[in-house]
Amino acid sequence: MADFVQKTVNKTAVRDLAVPIADVTSFDNLIETIIDDNPFGCVGYTGSDGVPVAAVVRNREHYTAKVDFIDGEGKRVGNVSLQSPSITAFNANAAEALANATLAAAMGGDAERNFAGETYYCQLKCHDPSGDDYYVTFTRKTVRISSYQDDAIRTAVETWADAVPALA
Repeated sequence: MADFVQKTVNKTAVRDLAVPIADVTSFDNLIETIIDDNPFGCVGYTGSDGVPVAAVVRNREHYTAKVDFIDGEGKRVGNVSLQSPSITAFNANAAEALANATLAAAMGGDAERNFAGETYYCQLKCHDPSGDDYYVTFTRKTVRISSYQDDAIRTAVETWADAVPALA
């Protein structure tokens, strides 16, 4: 029988944040800064379909708004989670749930946004000058580097993150 032979070593590293990223605007500003400033030294390339691909792109993202329903005694009687594919949809869906009187009546309480319970997720695809693709994934509480081979990639991301106060 033939054996499997390892061809590459893909690594993952995670940084747990001491304080969650405050809000979706701060989160989005952080992501946009990375895309605009390219602090990891990534390079653009041409895909197999002949279309140019930027050095850093949003690969996957989703945002979850939380709305609690509070009764007259201050007790939470229900909640809804609204996972959305974009920040625009996230804000619109949260506003819709907050304004939905029929839903509030069915839940038996007033709708209140639970900002602390909300989650954000954005995975960036980065193209290293070596030709390797790797991912930097942000949540409110972590930063994860995955599918990298060269430790210089981790070092570059870590050096950048060390200089960003929100990522301490």
